[in-house]
Amino acid sequence: MPLFILYWVLIAVMLVGIVGAFVPALPGIGLILTAVLIWSLVTGFASTSWALGTAVVVLVLSLGVNYLAAYLGAKRVGASSWGQAGSIIGLIVGFLGLLPALPVGGPLLGILLGTMLGAFIGEFIYRREMKISERLKFSGKVSLAVVVSSLIGNIIEGMLALTAVVVFVLTTWPTVSVPGS
Repeated sequence: MPLFILYWVLIAVMLVGIVGAFVPALPGIGLILTAVLIWSLVTGFASTSWALGTAVVVLVLSLGVNYLAAYLGAKRVGASSWGQAGSIIGLIVGFLGLLPALPVGGPLLGILLGTMLGAFIGEFIYRREMKISERLKFSGKVSLAVVVSSLIGNIIEGMLALTAVVVFVLTTWPTVSVPGS
């Protein structure tokens, strides 16, 4: 495969990675790092040091951002570890489709609903000392905070992914030889 075609295939993979960084359940920054690594190996690491370094830093940051966003969002509203654990269990159950069959949205909607429901149930179980009405209100507040903070984390992760791709294109495009030139 000519390098020019490989370059565009890798750019397409990176675009899927950007979408995956914004949307849970799709591969994201890992795809971008893999594409940068492939290009680096094929070109003998010529002019890819910035792109590779940026992709690695973005991957590490994105792992921290996702965890930190959900954690801080939950802690900000006073969630217990039960609510946080419930949100993680709900996310997994929702992704795997163990929630009742959803006519629309599939795993993406399952992740959202599972996370909310898991956080709600976990917090509701933990707060037994509260009156039922207070438990319901507080558990709802926690479940909403977990989802909103996770969405904010995904937006930040998507922006980081976009940064990695832009750095890749800016640092490697001048080295790509266009056929016929």
